[in-house]
Amino acid sequence: MRPGEQRTLDDDVLYAAIEAVLMVATEPVPAEVLAAVIGAPATSVQAVCNELAREYAQAERGFTLMQVAGGYQLQTAAEVAEYVERFVGSRRSARLSAAAMETLAVVAYKQPVSRAQISAIRGVNADGVVRTLADQGYIAEVARDPGPGNAALLGTTPIFLERLSLRSLDDLPSLAELRVDGDAMEAMDRLAADKHG
Repeated sequence: MRPGEQRTLDDDVLYAAIEAVLMVATEPVPAEVLAAVIGAPATSVQAVCNELAREYAQAERGFTLMQVAGGYQLQTAAEVAEYVERFVGSRRSARLSAAAMETLAVVAYKQPVSRAQISAIRGVNADGVVRTLADQGYIAEVARDPGPGNAALLGTTPIFLERLSLRSLDDLPSLAELRVDGDAMEAMDRLAADKHG
């Protein structure tokens, strides 16, 4: 083989190579990255990933191949997640509190949004919860408000998409599908009107 040449992969090797890379990946891997690493066309990689996902689901394996946050990732199958949780035990990070989930929902649906806007929607000071979500990587500063005070504007991160098994923010259910407290919905509507008016 000459320098710079890539060997062509037969199907068995392509499947095995994709599985091996995804097995060691700590975050979702885009098809283009898999293709570059393995030396196969991105369309072939996508087709193999889709086929592997179907195979794993039909075989009722302990893991699934999900397309999340712009890439592919092996994840524990929901049916056996409790066993993994028992094994991981105390090493697993604590579940998000109700306040954290509520704050995360506000950021997800209203981003970019400031801390003050989050607090106004929730009706309580959200600084501590915002700090926790940022420390855990769910949210981050995405911009600065051009108005007085130049407040940091927050948005969700790829970790948010990954942990919620979402491909993109478009996969979030609409607010109408969710049971939202009337006061919170009114505050979110006011915020939307302020942004557009």
